[in-house]
Amino acid sequence: MPESEPVDRILVVAAHPDDVDFGAAGSVASWTAEGIAVSYCVVTDGDAGGFDESVSRAEMARIRRAEQTAAAAEVGVDDIHWLAYPDGRLTVSLELRRDITRVIRRVRPQRVLIQSPERNYMRIFASHPDHLAAGEAALCAVYPDSRNPFAHPELLDQERLEPHTVREVWIMAHPESDTAVDITDSFDRKLAALRRHVSQIAHHDDLEKMLRDWATMIARMRGLPEGRLAEMFRVISAV
Repeated sequence: MPESEPVDRILVVAAHPDDVDFGAAGSVASWTAEGIAVSYCVVTDGDAGGFDESVSRAEMARIRRAEQTAAAAEVGVDDIHWLAYPDGRLTVSLELRRDITRVIRRVRPQRVLIQSPERNYMRIFASHPDHLAAGEAALCAVYPDSRNPFAHPELLDQERLEPHTVREVWIMAHPESDTAVDITDSFDRKLAALRRHVSQIAHHDDLEKMLRDWATMIARMRGLPEGRLAEMFRVISAV
């Protein structure tokens, strides 16, 4: 993107609470440190997550909202839009496209960060069906829905949400990622964010080592100096 067009608003769209923290919290922390306003759109409440069968699904949804709110605060984010779709049953519906479009028109970001709509056969855990659906619906909301005044006309006619054109899309966990963000200085904030997701990380005996090893591997793959840590994305123009 041209130097004359700085980014001052970013929207992250993710299927579940904790998805953005595993995939991009270090980058988010670095962006908010630069003064960029970052908002989250969390599509489900994560009610199918957790490991304690004694916890009701309604209570799990409440827990995970609270965990994501606390995690977001660790990386400088306080604007979270909850869509409350059922966890584990997400599909690329017109309703989901409309609801993400609504958030885009409210936030009016230059950059939207999404999950990959393409299955990654080398990293199957990144390709949860909800991730794929959220990524595809978000990409449809970026183009053409959010910029088209005739798409989801109720957003303009009833809610007075003017069309908005997103300039670029960053994709997490894409099989052909091409852009690295150095998160060495923000790694501790990423780790702090993930530790807020207590209901989800009980099975990780050494969360810090797992995250550090992964970020080190990405940094090496992208040619960063030894000792650096990174997150990786596929970046595409949306204009």
